[in-house]
Amino acid sequence: MAKAYDSNNIFARILRGEIPCKKVHETPYSLAFHDINPLAPTHVLVIPKGAYVDMDDFTARASDAEIADLFRAVGDVAREQGVAEPGYRLLSNCGADAHQEVPHLHIHIFGGRHLGRMLDKG
Repeated sequence: MAKAYDSNNIFARILRGEIPCKKVHETPYSLAFHDINPLAPTHVLVIPKGAYVDMDDFTARASDAEIADLFRAVGDVAREQGVAEPGYRLLSNCGADAHQEVPHLHIHIFGGRHLGRMLDKG
């Protein structure tokens, strides 16, 4: 059963052009733009253009072309932003326990400095 998608979430509104974004990359199936509250010198979000709540929803329902495009876009953005060689972190929160704030799949690309440990032990 598909998860309920809120068509008024901020990323859906960005995709419709209702809210501006600082776009860095676009393909037929994905859009990448700078985060408005960056947590690293490079902080870009990559989102699918389709209505997918999270990674679970996306991998269950998206076409092979959409899946390949999104992950290719992530790599392209990392190289274009100059973080591929020194290293970068990807993050995609999925659901309440992961503290997903926007119910539209999004992949954060963090880079531009040493990022430290992934998670604190505990």
